[in-house]
Amino acid sequence: MHRTSQFLRRYHRTRVANRATTPCDVFINHRGIDTKRTVATLLYDHFYRLNLHPFLDSKNMKPGDKLFDNINGAIRKCKVGVAVFSPRYCESYFCLHELALMMESRKKVIPIFCDVKPSQLRAVDDGKCAMEDIRRFNWALEEAKYTVGLTFDSLKGNWSDVVTSASDNVIKTLIEMEGEKQMQRHKSTPMLHV
Repeated sequence: MHRTSQFLRRYHRTRVANRATTPCDVFINHRGIDTKRTVATLLYDHFYRLNLHPFLDSKNMKPGDKLFDNINGAIRKCKVGVAVFSPRYCESYFCLHELALMMESRKKVIPIFCDVKPSQLRAVDDGKCAMEDIRRFNWALEEAKYTVGLTFDSLKGNWSDVVTSASDNVIKTLIEMEGEKQMQRHKSTPMLHV
């Protein structure tokens, strides 16, 4: 816990200094109709209170913003993704596109299977998408299915528990990434011999 609070304080100081040019820390991928008023917004608010910089379309975008430009840019610049899978997730081209882009960009993605089993996730050819998109989406879904994630049953579970568990995983990932970045800097610093 002490390591986490130290990281968050140091991270916040760095982020405040660079707020205007700072990319998002965590991209929240979700199906709005299923999860925007529950877990997606709870995650966003929780990350925001921790002084992280989350991206949630309804919170970060304003009228007139170009949808794909903003979302694709946020995904490419984010450090980690949280994919909230829900019963109607695979009906959304946007959800599947975002997931595919996160996987193609090799982002670490933390899946939350909310009221859906991983085995139920599949992009279906309804004639509205190109076959290449369907293949791309199904590949991304397969990657997510075989990534350790969180499961949540909204009829039995506690929203606070899933939000806390997801944020703990995101923070752990950010700490690991920061440690790797420091190690890279340390390796690239020339040694002076006297």
